Amino acid sequence: MREVPLSLCEYDFVIKALSENLRLDKRGVYDVRDIKIDFLKTRGACIVSIGNTQVSGQVSADIVKPKDSRPNEGILKINLDLSPMGAQHFEVGKQSEQGVELNRLLERNLKQSRFLDIETLCIRAGEKVWQIRVDLNVINHDGNILDCANLAVICAVSHFRLPEVSVTGDQIKIFTPEERNPIPLIVIHMPITLSFAFFDQGKYLLVDPNELEEKCMDGKLVIGMNRHREICTMQLSGNMLLLKDQIKRCVDITAKKILKITEFIQEEINKNSNDIENKKSIRSSNLDEKMSLI
Repeated sequence: MREVPLSLCEYDFVIKALSENLRLDKRGVYDVRDIKIDFLKTRGACIVSIGNTQVSGQVSADIVKPKDSRPNEGILKINLDLSPMGAQHFEVGKQSEQGVELNRLLERNLKQSRFLDIETLCIRAGEKVWQIRVDLNVINHDGNILDCANLAVICAVSHFRLPEVSVTGDQIKIFTPEERNPIPLIVIHMPITLSFAFFDQGKYLLVDPNELEEKCMDGKLVIGMNRHREICTMQLSGNMLLLKDQIKRCVDITAKKILKITEFIQEEINKNSNDIENKKSIRSSNLDEKMSLI
């Protein structure tokens, strides 16, 4: 099914509202929608929401042969799927231009910034390494899929646990969770993206556009940055040019927002880890009580 076209009345209404510093969801022009992170029971599975936009992330791991050019490094693969579940105009089994662009931006921001220590994924140099695959699915599309999907990758990878492996001679043994506790992946830094939408040739600017605002915008600037103010990626799309001062203002806004988002993600991850540990301790204490009664 084709995407519903934007009417002139909707466009004029959005532009007039922006001229008065108003948005349809009552946010300020620099406000990000509420972020929610739901960690599932399966390790490495989560659902991240930014407003009504929802993306699920699932991490899996396999032992494969490393690349000849990088024999000491593991492999990280990220795949974002735009299915009709997220929006009626997304097609099954067909990668659209939007899907290709989103996947490339995720790879540039996450893989090329080396947010994950892939050298620790090596089991035997040149022979066996771990391949970490992150599958993303858009559950609901209400604008700004990129920022939501980027957070889903970071949260899913941080939540995942890798089975411990021992190498003795030519023998490689993978331990079950009952034999040895799985180990977390080493996340070096969190490169978080922030999207800016521009209207009327850069006259109006807003952060975290929803679906209607994306249809009305002239162009979009995406900045990927970590809490240390290191820019991991930057892309400007659309038929417009920006001044140096405009880009600098966007970078300053990104730096402030990233600090708060990073702290929120870390709090949610720590909270989930504590909940899991508490459940384990309760189970073990209940088991000890049952054994004492026998």
